[in-house]
Amino acid sequence: MPKVIIYTTPSCVYCKMAKEFFKEHAVAYEEINVAIDEKAQGEMIEKSGQMGVPVIDIGGEIVIGYDKEMLIELLGIKK
Repeated sequence: MPKVIIYTTPSCVYCKMAKEFFKEHAVAYEEINVAIDEKAQGEMIEKSGQMGVPVIDIGGEIVIGYDKEMLIELLGIKK
């Protein structure tokens, strides 16, 4: 399975939904809180061109927001 990084903030509802999706499907992920990590925030913006969260990096493929169908596709999860 590809490495999964999710850029989040504590108050982001869609971030919580994405993390819950990962837990339901036993997907290991690294969470980076861009509210407190300015360097990571810059990295996230550079990767995605976005300032909003979540930004999810799945093996170099960038998903902006909680796009369940795209997550299923990129992670090879059977429906």
